[in-house]
Amino acid sequence: MNEPISNSLAGEGLRLLPVLAAEAPRRPSRHPSWIKTRFSANERYLFLKSVLREKGLHTVCEEAQCPNVGECWAHGTATFMLLGDTCTRGCTFCAVGKGKPLEVDGSEPDHVAEVIEALHLDYCVLTSVNRDDLPDEGAGHFARTISAIRRRLPTCRVEALVPDFNGRTELIDTVASSPLFVYAHNVETVPRLYRRVRPGSDYRRSLGCLETAKRCRPDLITKSSLMLGLGEARAELLELFRDLRDHGCDVLTLGQYLKPTTDQLDVFRYVPPGEFEELKEEAEALGFKHVVSGPMTRSSYHAWEVHE
Repeated sequence: MNEPISNSLAGEGLRLLPVLAAEAPRRPSRHPSWIKTRFSANERYLFLKSVLREKGLHTVCEEAQCPNVGECWAHGTATFMLLGDTCTRGCTFCAVGKGKPLEVDGSEPDHVAEVIEALHLDYCVLTSVNRDDLPDEGAGHFARTISAIRRRLPTCRVEALVPDFNGRTELIDTVASSPLFVYAHNVETVPRLYRRVRPGSDYRRSLGCLETAKRCRPDLITKSSLMLGLGEARAELLELFRDLRDHGCDVLTLGQYLKPTTDQLDVFRYVPPGEFEELKEEAEALGFKHVVSGPMTRSSYHAWEVHE
């Protein structure tokens, strides 16, 4: 899923750019001091949790074990995960369950809109698992949910963090032409690491999704996110930034990959906060409208602030 940032590199050893094996950094066994979050469970957090359970809704906050769930839910913001909690792809960084999904719940768009209206949200984020099993891969479900939110709460701005829809232009256009504020699709990592990190996905196809959405609606804000600490090189990141800008991407978020469970890739390297600041400056110099960069940044983290 596109989703939210959690991951690592284990197993058969990552191929590095011209670096001798002896020079490769040791895989760390514990988080450094700058990796920390404060869990907050106030009344808004408890209310949101109870409403989600009552409506049978899923959030990526829980499914991907996001470290910021306490802060965001206490703020009254959640990233709603549509189309169930089982993904048809096998990204090795993600904790969301893989396998054969259940049938789509046709009442979900209205239920999500009801919750968002009850919370009086100004900004909400929708995402989903990959549903390669569906004829339209879930694009119509996204559009129906966005339209339901608009009907119930016209002032709420909606960000959709979507799969690649296998690059199908008509499906990308279905979502982009809905009453949407931000079209987001995450490239996640540099192209050299795709086979290990995102099997079943394609870097160029992901770039094309952002470009197609922008072509469909030039006024639409497009956004992508990257996980750092998987073994990428700085030069690769800068090249990726240029690729994103060349394909019309407006907003970029950068965060540290954290291994969600023992089943996912190991963290190859913890990137110091200073490097995140340097990369933010490099990206801003290329013309991104907004860049959020830091160890605990996730693609939907503080999304309501990014576009104020």
